[in-house]
Amino acid sequence: MPRSVNTVASRARRKKLLKLTRGQYGRRKNVWTVAKNSWEKGQGYAYRDRKTKKRSFRGLWIMRINAAIREHGMSYSVFMGKLHKSGIEINRKVLADLAMNHPQAFKAVVDQVQ
Repeated sequence: MPRSVNTVASRARRKKLLKLTRGQYGRRKNVWTVAKNSWEKGQGYAYRDRKTKKRSFRGLWIMRINAAIREHGMSYSVFMGKLHKSGIEINRKVLADLAMNHPQAFKAVVDQVQ
């Protein structure tokens, strides 16, 4: 009995992956083994950097809050401590947005904390 390799399915799998690597440079877009390795590596980076993005945004929000709160004569850590003690539950993302785009609302929060 002859060996069955199902070329149609194999080619479809390869075409699907080559379509995913279409925008890449050089052999990464059209040589199967190079494209496969490149795509797998990219998926690993994507997974890792979704976590990294969250970390870096949190750092950005903290910097913005710190810069805004220092104008009111307080440090970031003191402000966050007083914020939690006063029972106000606003996350850092919203606080940073208030500090940048709505300074009057941020001042109202600071006055409430003090």
